[in-house]
Amino acid sequence: MEIKKYVLGQLGTNGYLVLKEDNLLIIDPAGEPNRLIKEIDRLAMKPKAILLTHAHFDHIGAVEPLRKQYDLPVYLHENEHEWMGNPALNGSKYFPVKEVICQPADRYLKPGPMSIGAFDFTVIETPGHSPGGVAFVFNQEQHIISGDSLFNRGIGRTDLPLGDYDTLIQTIKEKLFSLPDAYIVHPGHGPETTIGDEKKLNPFV
Repeated sequence: MEIKKYVLGQLGTNGYLVLKEDNLLIIDPAGEPNRLIKEIDRLAMKPKAILLTHAHFDHIGAVEPLRKQYDLPVYLHENEHEWMGNPALNGSKYFPVKEVICQPADRYLKPGPMSIGAFDFTVIETPGHSPGGVAFVFNQEQHIISGDSLFNRGIGRTDLPLGDYDTLIQTIKEKLFSLPDAYIVHPGHGPETTIGDEKKLNPFV
């Protein structure tokens, strides 16, 4: 399995293409849809789905063009089912950007094991930054796509609608830090890190 990172949009959000065999997952298509379409077509792999760690505007900006281009289902946690089409909830109303309005997700993410195409992974609920935040844990490969819960020496902000600092800290300590130290964390912003490094060096936790 290979994870390709693309820094996208006005907030420099990390979007990911995850590759395995001839299958491809799109995770958090944050913006710049033409760039992503060009890259997906260059890879000549079959997209299977769009997965969202959460529905803040800077993570969903390219959802509609990609969904239409490849006829893909979009997965999101049910706690944010209203956010896709609501700029006040997805946050785009409060930033100097065009308001982001998407169609609802096609399917809801549930905690636990999940399989799509060639991919087997676990969905972990990671509320705090937002109420429906999730992380995708690829146990066999020892990789985590963490969204905006845990960063390299940082944590997600909690001052947007329905964010909660205490919940986020609890999420990180009880859920993410329970994973093996060697697991590589691919966050929603900034560089990669590991669970072990964040246990030792993250000043917020």
